[in-house]
Amino acid sequence: MGGAETLLSRIASGLDQRRFRSIIGLFDPGWLDDRCKALGLPTSVVPMQGQWDYRWIIQCCKLVRQQNVSLIHAHEFRANAFGALVARLCGIPLVGTVHGKNYYPDYAKRRMAYRWVSRAARMVAVSHDLRFFLEERIGIARDRITVIHNGVDMIENRSLEQVRRLRSEFGFDQDEFVIGIVGSLYPVKGHACLFHALRTVVAHRPNARLLVIGQGELEQTLKQMVSELEIEKAVSFLGLRNDVSRILPLLDLFVLPSLSEGLSIALLEAMSAGIPVVASKVGGNPEVIVSGETGYLIPPQRPEVLASRIIGLMRDPDSARLLGERGRERVDREFSTARMLEQYQDLYDFCLS
Repeated sequence: MGGAETLLSRIASGLDQRRFRSIIGLFDPGWLDDRCKALGLPTSVVPMQGQWDYRWIIQCCKLVRQQNVSLIHAHEFRANAFGALVARLCGIPLVGTVHGKNYYPDYAKRRMAYRWVSRAARMVAVSHDLRFFLEERIGIARDRITVIHNGVDMIENRSLEQVRRLRSEFGFDQDEFVIGIVGSLYPVKGHACLFHALRTVVAHRPNARLLVIGQGELEQTLKQMVSELEIEKAVSFLGLRNDVSRILPLLDLFVLPSLSEGLSIALLEAMSAGIPVVASKVGGNPEVIVSGETGYLIPPQRPEVLASRIIGLMRDPDSARLLGERGRERVDREFSTARMLEQYQDLYDFCLS
């Protein structure tokens, strides 16, 4: 469960049904399959066995022709690469969205594959930073890339009483300062930096608490780190949650200490809830956050800087509240789902013409 998967279902369910009919194609069953079906989207799972499964290509081409598909919109490397092949065989256009960059430079085959995909498809980068990366590091021509920022639905403002009830539900006292991080438990998300920063924060303000939402390969390693840093009482691991938008309003601060980002859905959702944010100055984060106005940007892997910024906001709740309000206004204005959908639909029309 991640930003790209969430975005796929959001786009497919939000398109103008008078103009577009969406069919979801997945490599594997699971939560995204369930989510798409719950949204009423026709969904087909076509499993892929191995790196070059010719039977998958045949099945996918058959599905495209049976369903009279006019355009494929793929997300991330595997779907972009094989989607471009199917689109070529079926004679239809492909839109390929790239959501991140942290693993592409390490594999020459992936770079070569994406260069081929870019000649067969219209590429979408979710941030200007990612477009620059695709040009400079991958070698994709600039005129083959369109930038479309991710968009989110605005989270409803909650009353003080609703927030109190929510905090009580999760076992937080009203005077505790609750920090949140949402993201898969992988090295790139920077949880280790946050935990080291939290140790300093707790030493200054013992009433600080941290909610960790997400799952991944580092779960046991991170729990062990929390134990070694002696901050177990301050940290709660909630695992994978499908109700993040409901949880966000109980936070006093959202932190995203990533080492790399495309354009974080979690960051946008936190800002849409009016939560003040602190994030690493990486990837698309500077395109979302105007530092000092709608949140704060800090250098990555600098726990002492992160701790200082957190403590500063704890001491100045009025400034934190103002950051949250301005951040919410910016997301509503620049990063809404409606704005994103309009841009994708215009791109679909362009490709189909």
